[in-house]
Order: sequence, then C-alpha cells, then structure tokens
Amino acid sequence: MLSIVLATYNEEKNIDKCLKAILIKNFADEIIIVDGSSTDKTREIAEKLGARVINTTNKANFHINKQMAMDEAKGDLVLQLDADEIVDETLRLFITSIHNQIKKLKKENLQWASEWKKTNPVAWEIPRKNLFLGAWFKKGGQYPDPVIRLYINGFAKLPQKDVHEQMKVNGMVAWAHGHLLHYANPTFGDYLRKFNTYTSFKAQQLMDDKLEINILTAIEYIFYFPIKTFVLIFLRHRGFVDGIPGFVFAVMSGMHHSISFLKLWELKESKKKNA
Repeated sequence: MLSIVLATYNEEKNIDKCLKAILIKNFADEIIIVDGSSTDKTREIAEKLGARVINTTNKANFHINKQMAMDEAKGDLVLQLDADEIVDETLRLFITSIHNQIKKLKKENLQWASEWKKTNPVAWEIPRKNLFLGAWFKKGGQYPDPVIRLYINGFAKLPQKDVHEQMKVNGMVAWAHGHLLHYANPTFGDYLRKFNTYTSFKAQQLMDDKLEINILTAIEYIFYFPIKTFVLIFLRHRGFVDGIPGFVFAVMSGMHHSISFLKLWELKESKKKNA
C-alpha cells in the first residue's frame, strides 16, 4: 500500500494540480491531508479528488502538521509532498517500482520490513527543480536540492524544530530517480509572503535562544551574515548562472538574516512595553 501525505494551508491554487498528478494511473492507495484551517477552498478541492482531510490549527512550524499526516499513513511506503510540488513521470515510475518490490517481498515474508532494512535503503532523497521568478534554478545551491520525502513507514520522522529540516531516518538513504517539480514561487508576491512567514519564525527562534541585541549582533545579522550568504549563493554556488532570478534570490536569502534580526528587536521591544 502506498500512502501520500501532505500538510496544507490556503493552497487552492496548487492542490488540484498536485493531486491530479498523483491520481494518474491509480498511483496512490490513499491520500491524507492535514489542513491548518484553510480559509479558501483547499479542503473542498482535496475531498472532491478523494483525499482524506483532517482539519487542525495552522502551526507556525508547519512540519508539525506534516508529521501529523505522516502518523496517519497506513501504507508500507509513504511519499510526503507539499501542495506546490508535482511528481514527474520518471519519479512516479521509480516509486511504483519500489512499491512493487515491497508488495512481492511482503507476500513471501510477513516480517518483510526488517529483512528489507538489512540490505536496502529505507528512505530516498528526491531531487527538486525549483521555480523562481519564472525560471527553473540550475545553480545557487538550489539544484538538485535533494529532499528526503519517500520512506518505508516507521523508519523516518520529522524533528519538528525548524521549517527547513530534513527527515531523520533509521536506516540507509539512497537517491531516487526523477524529480519533484517545485512551483514554490511562481510570482515574487508568493516569495514575499513565505519570506515574511519564515523570518517571523526565525525571529521567534532567536528570541527563544535569548540572542542579545547589541552592536556586535547587529553587525553580524545586518551586514556580515547577509553578505556571506550572498557570496556563497551567487559566487561559490554559481547563482550567477541563473541570471537575474539567481541574483535576486541570493540578495533575498541574505536579507533573511537582517529581517529576522529586526523582527527579533521588535519582539523584544514589545515584550518590554508589556512587562
């Protein structure tokens, strides 16, 4: 049995295309969506396409809802997706092949999982193609952008501590064939919306870590870290190959540090006033 799991929030623009790519040729045995109380038609669209939808609150760290969806999966093989990702045909065939191997082994041995783990990977890193300002990234550390999303049920878990974390896997990890097509930022407005969410989350992390506001930390977060990040992405990882989208991405990635720091400052000032 193959389970596909997602966490969503206001994804009516993406969920239809994502699920239809899954539903082709009866690819999945079950689709489970944990939705963070979307205010648009996300749940309605998903249910019409046959997904089981669980409604909950929208967490600041959406990996909590992702793990909730993973915990609901009944399949032997699980694929975790974001609503703005599409499985390409090569990846679909690869997952189908793994699924068929598992079904064959399961017929021969009820304790198949422990036998499988001895000589086979229990999770797979999937390369992603990332869309930004109308172009697919080729460099800048944004391709192949591998993410662990396919795994044998019970052998992988999300730490749920950061919005950019990878799954923790109990066993071998291998590369999958094919790609996830990641339509994360079709417009700059989409990017800014997520940028705002991520920097607010990072500011709260810095608050929890008790980062001090002083001249030294201000220089680090407003100047040093942004410049270092830009140089790494645009020069070391050759983001310049991606032209203007590569340049804008490198600049904005650097600004993630400075904006998070300024939001931390705002949080601390607000706390002082309310004390």
